[in-house]
Amino acid sequence: MAFSPDYRAYPNQSATTSAVLDAGLRAYMLRVYNWMSSGLLLTGIVAYVIAHTGAMDAFYPLVQTVSGRLVRAPTGLAYLAMFAPLAFVLVLSFGVNRLSTTAVQALFWAFCAAMGASLTSIFVVYTGESIVRVFFITAATFAATSLYGYTTKADLSRMGSFMMMGLFGIIIASLVNMFMQSTALQFAISIIGVVVFVGLTAWDTQRIKADYVQFAYAEGTEQAARRGVYDALSLYLNFINLFMSLLQIMGVRNNN
Repeated sequence: MAFSPDYRAYPNQSATTSAVLDAGLRAYMLRVYNWMSSGLLLTGIVAYVIAHTGAMDAFYPLVQTVSGRLVRAPTGLAYLAMFAPLAFVLVLSFGVNRLSTTAVQALFWAFCAAMGASLTSIFVVYTGESIVRVFFITAATFAATSLYGYTTKADLSRMGSFMMMGLFGIIIASLVNMFMQSTALQFAISIIGVVVFVGLTAWDTQRIKADYVQFAYAEGTEQAARRGVYDALSLYLNFINLFMSLLQIMGVRNNN
């Protein structure tokens, strides 16, 4: 039987171990948030550059309607950009134990760039001012929720399971609404989406913290580097989905 020391008999050693774990956790969480923030920055830059340069015509060229009005319509490239991020997520998910750290990091950057291309459409639908305003609202909401998930003593695992069920419900409802084109259903999906992704943000933050405490990824190892990117991806997806849900509720649409 393996020997497990009772740290209560060694108070100084227990305090040192706890201090080292806390310092490692703070460093790890900071790295996760840095990866997430860098990914969001890349996504924003790609979306903005495409939307405000001639590249926009390759995704959403101006076409004339029957009434003579000029509108932007999606091309095949735009539809490819919409579904490309899903392919990257699937590759990262199934390759969690197979891909090297370098490959995971490269795929993360490629995913963020592809997501930026897919989000170009928001500049067609919404005004730039409302996009910026909703982004900062999302950032404040995300920060407060993630802080709660990090500091709370309550176990959020049951809530996380419930939110995952809600996420599947949102996906199914969104697929149905692609055919129904119901404004009321879309509004309801957006409201539920805000609740679900706020809950998932808190749950994911607590899960990331608990995983680090349980496995104590050694600083500088490949395991810590790889897991940091995956954890950043989870928070990144929560942020993007929360942003899109809030934008559909609070965004101001273009008149043209």
